[in-house]
Amino acid sequence: MFYKIIRPIARFIVWVLNGHLHIHHKDRLPNGNYILVAPHRTWWEPILFALGASPMEFMFMAKIELFKNPILRFILKHAHAFPVDRKNPGPSVLKIPVKGLRKGELSLIIFPSGTRHSAELKGGALVISKMAQKPMVPVVYQGPLSFKDLLKRRPLKVNFGNPITIDRKTKLTHENEEIIYQKLEDAWKKLDDELDPSFHYIAK
Repeated sequence: MFYKIIRPIARFIVWVLNGHLHIHHKDRLPNGNYILVAPHRTWWEPILFALGASPMEFMFMAKIELFKNPILRFILKHAHAFPVDRKNPGPSVLKIPVKGLRKGELSLIIFPSGTRHSAELKGGALVISKMAQKPMVPVVYQGPLSFKDLLKRRPLKVNFGNPITIDRKTKLTHENEEIIYQKLEDAWKKLDDELDPSFHYIAK
């Protein structure tokens, strides 16, 4: 219920601040729940992805430090967020999203690189996808990367790709992980080119 309440509020705030959210290829989203997988470019991407894929509701990971504030903890928990200790992740970082995905009610937003300033893909998304037997859907964001630019009302663009499925029988060896990673990288490149072939992300 709380998620359904804050979603239109978030949509209104985005409209007031910018007013130019453009969603591309929503028709590529599969039936049922799934995992949105994206390169991390700015902190407001999860909000835009969730708005773009509405009415689907999403879980997402948030750093454990955010849960120390009681008010923020209440909001995050009711928005389907779960805490992750980046220094000591532990098994819950996989168990919680896998359990949620298997229930079939929620989808997941995840950034394999972990941070906006890392190009190194991590294997968590692949493990979660295989264990939950849910497809990964590549998605990219193009648009303002700073709050100042956001207020200049430059277009916010989200582009969804075709699902990538990991067969239950596929072993996640280093070689197979590299193959799947490459599929994700290729998909992101294609999605960026569909929006703007001259786009090049520069971390700020």
